[in-house]
Amino acid sequence: MQTFLGIDIGGTNIKMGFVTGDGELLNKVKIPTIELRKSGDFSGELFRLITDQLALRKDVTKVGIGVPGLISKNRRSLLELPNIPELSHYPLVDELSKLFPKHSFTMENDANAAALGEFHFGKEKIKEDFIFVTLGTGIGSAAIIDGKIFKGGDGNGMELGHIVYKNGKTLENRIGKKGLLKIISKELKDSGSKSNILNGKIEATTKEVLAAAREGDKTAIKIYAKVGEILGIGLIAAIRILDIKKVIVGGGVSEIFDFIKPNIEKAFSEYLTPYYNEHTHVMLATLGNEAGIIGAASLCFIDIKTV
Repeated sequence: MQTFLGIDIGGTNIKMGFVTGDGELLNKVKIPTIELRKSGDFSGELFRLITDQLALRKDVTKVGIGVPGLISKNRRSLLELPNIPELSHYPLVDELSKLFPKHSFTMENDANAAALGEFHFGKEKIKEDFIFVTLGTGIGSAAIIDGKIFKGGDGNGMELGHIVYKNGKTLENRIGKKGLLKIISKELKDSGSKSNILNGKIEATTKEVLAAAREGDKTAIKIYAKVGEILGIGLIAAIRILDIKKVIVGGGVSEIFDFIKPNIEKAFSEYLTPYYNEHTHVMLATLGNEAGIIGAASLCFIDIKTV
């Protein structure tokens, strides 16, 4: 069976792995993105990592890449990467093709790639259209309609994280990594004696809040309820514009999904009409943290059609 290299370039980590034609991840390497940024030569370090991986498997000639930002309509150049500005306006595919002339490279927005991986290789076979959203350093989103990636007019549709939520702040400002830390800080300051585990803390990490929520801490649960509320309201715009009733949530959200799901559904019940509420449902992605690599690799061997 043919094997491919999947590369998931993220704002926090860069992940690479070899993936078989049936979606099995054979291995994974993870490198903090900050290490490449600190080098002062991001693209050079990235190419070195790719070289090292390809040297391990001489039979691998096709590479799929997921990137966190706006890319050209022909899927060859990077346009705008807020979390990795070093790569903005960079002809990544062309440069890789020059360096590795015997290999082929396919690039896609990372959320689109992850959604495609979930569509083809998720543990639950998905037959209907769906909206896919990831929570991580930023907010990524995608839509699969009639089995095809929805790209929009110039190729960068479904940037749900950049819709304005309220008070001039985007959805990503509110519940991306930095936004979540602000919610944590505010709720800790306002909690008083309501927190039995985090009481007295001025700041806390997401891991500390998650551990507290699992122990039933009211403040920690309230923090995630707020995230669910904000995400739910943001998703309503996509549901009504695209007329899609299935929502899949992925990325690093698997551990908090049960805490945010109730308020996502509460937002749906408050703002969607009965027609939508009867059929709309939200579920957790099944590929977990491997979705980025598997989705990127799937770009190599799936005939990607777009709408």
